[in-house]
Amino acid sequence: MHKRLTLFAALLAALLVVSLPAGAAVPTDSAQLRAAVTAENITMHLKAFQSIADKNGGNRAAGTSGYQASVDYVVKKLKQAGYQPTRQTFEFPFFAETGPQEFERLTPTFRDYVRGTDFDIMQYSGAGDVTANVVPTNDIVIPPGATAGISNSGCEAADFPASTADNVALIQRGTCTFEEKANNAKAAGALAAIIFNEGQEGRTDIINGTLGNPQTIPVLDTTFAVGEELYTLTKSGSVSVHILTSTLSETRTAENVIAETAGGRADRVVVVGAHLDSVFAGPGMNDDGTGSAAILEVARQMAKLGVQPANKVRFAWWGAEELGLFGSAAYVSRLSARDIKNIALNLNFDMLGSPNYVRFVYDGDGSDFGVKGPTGSATAEDVFVDYFESVGLASDPVSIDGGSDHQSFMAVGIPAGGLFTGGGDIKTAEQAVVYGGTAGEPYDPCNHQACDDLSNINTKALDEMSDAVAHAVLTFALTSSAVSGTDKGSDKSSGDSRGAWKIK
Repeated sequence: MHKRLTLFAALLAALLVVSLPAGAAVPTDSAQLRAAVTAENITMHLKAFQSIADKNGGNRAAGTSGYQASVDYVVKKLKQAGYQPTRQTFEFPFFAETGPQEFERLTPTFRDYVRGTDFDIMQYSGAGDVTANVVPTNDIVIPPGATAGISNSGCEAADFPASTADNVALIQRGTCTFEEKANNAKAAGALAAIIFNEGQEGRTDIINGTLGNPQTIPVLDTTFAVGEELYTLTKSGSVSVHILTSTLSETRTAENVIAETAGGRADRVVVVGAHLDSVFAGPGMNDDGTGSAAILEVARQMAKLGVQPANKVRFAWWGAEELGLFGSAAYVSRLSARDIKNIALNLNFDMLGSPNYVRFVYDGDGSDFGVKGPTGSATAEDVFVDYFESVGLASDPVSIDGGSDHQSFMAVGIPAGGLFTGGGDIKTAEQAVVYGGTAGEPYDPCNHQACDDLSNINTKALDEMSDAVAHAVLTFALTSSAVSGTDKGSDKSSGDSRGAWKIK
């Protein structure tokens, strides 16, 4: 069971007893903002994002024309609402698959390896069409059964025989990074590299690894069984393979979009973010068009309603999240120590309209998954959970240790919270009883695929979750107490979350 601070209840109670100076507006809860932030208006932004993808190769991936058009759209809407948005440029390693990927063993006997079962292409693999012999590195460990020890294969230049030049290096996972292994293979003159899994329990399947930075030679990863097979065959004679990778892997630039309220305490900033980029494979309407569109509509409606926050609210649309949180990481890396201290909280919204959804809330206090966010993250969790309880809706915790942009803020000690409706994982029978939908099916069957288009959005989920977004943003915008338990609270605060919402 979660220990609830019932911050939402405290907010309402405080609003009933707080005395106001003459002429001040009557404080209110989030009902007015929630009513203004409609699924219909959010869908208007999603339709714009879909149109952008349709005109730009079917995607809005960072570093592409589709992403740049998405940035331009958000900036335009923010300016129309009275904000003064800025564009923050950063470099990142771009990667996209541009055609077929093939892996075949030609000799001593033919075998056509199956992508997704036997092998995959590593992220940031170079492009190439290579037919050559397989040359194993030194330090490969092939024990009886599948109980391999730690391998140092490919971690040193000396691991690569002279015959590696103009051939395909066979490397085992272990000890050093995939990038180091690939770099060493390239330096040894290899035309391509195959990195197979290590072999002990939990390390037998396809690796699905990343090389971290763009490479110039094809790099595949395979199961332990495929690697063992190739290695064993080389002991009896030459083994030739054909590898085809069709990729684009290079350094590109992209932009974050930042816009903040004119008013509010600059030493207690609430950063509200979502990633604006899609994967290269599709338009990214749920992931994360929904989060981007929702916070855009919250920003627009706060301006339209004349909300005067006690704390500055900084809205942010991050780029290149799908390739490794590069936009949010670039933003955080440029913050001074004072800037970091001045950020009270990061709220992150990544996927709010999954077709087979669950109302997931990040487990800020770590009570469910054992990983907790920086001090203050539990308060963010409580605000969301208490809100859902107040409107009669269930919610479930999800680990805050997920791969989304709040990680960049948590890494420097900034509290975080947020919402999520589920990606490619499977809905349980228990969840189907509570939320409806289909047990045994993914929360989002189109996650990271071309079919993540407008038809992939559950409007009911989007409506419920965007209300929670609006409520939490307003709550932390108006709070007069410290979010993280630091000295950022009002000198007159009594620990409640309250503030006068003044309507212009």
